[in-house]
Parts: sequence; structure tokens; C-alpha cells
Amino acid sequence: VQLQASGGGSVQAGGSLTLSCAASGRTFSNYAMGWFRQAPGKEREFVSYITRAGDVTYYADSVKGRFTISRDNAKNTVNLQMNSLKPEDTAIYYCAADASFYLSYNPRTYESWGQGTQVTVSS
Repeated sequence: VQLQASGGGSVQAGGSLTLSCAASGRTFSNYAMGWFRQAPGKEREFVSYITRAGDVTYYADSVKGRFTISRDNAKNTVNLQMNSLKPEDTAIYYCAADASFYLSYNPRTYESWGQGTQVTVSS
């Protein structure tokens, strides 16, 4: 499956952004989806995950209560609504597709990746 992420930008602390990821090429509903982020000099880290049907979601503790992941299998999209943004949320954000049936926080288990979209939060 091919993924295209969009929606990044620059906001002030406390602001909001919505990232979108559009999928093509294979049956989108066959994949669980994750969002990861990578800040300069740091490893790529798990942000959020949603199951194939969209009925179960998971979040990193650092974003819980501020970020919301959702998907629309009819439109082949997954979104990440980010509220109350903090400077430490600054990173490149990636969407990723996982064909397995188990939640994974490890980016190596995801088989397809979008190109990344930059999010910059200023204080």
C-alpha cells in the first residue's frame, strides 16, 4: 500500500493541526495504521495506532488526551487530530501501515510508510 501524508505546518504552543494520510494501491481496511514521529537527533517513536476497523486506538503517554487518531475506510484515509500542541511535539510525522494483527510500537514491523510531514510548534 502506498501512503501520502499531509497537513503539517507551523503553529504556536496550544494550537492544533490535523494530519492526514491517504492510502492507495491495496485494500486499506486490511491494514492497521500507525503514526510515528522523529525529532532531529532522536529515534523514530510511536505516537498512535488504530485497528483495521477503527474500533480500537492506542496512544503514546506523551500525547494521550491531546491527540486523536481516526480512519475512514471508505475514503482510504487516516487522520491524526493534534490539539494543545507543545514545542516537544515538533518532529516529522509519518503514517505507516501494518498488515499484522497485533499492536506494535516498533516501527520495523510496519511495512509501508508515508513520506513524512513536518510539524513545528513554537513557544
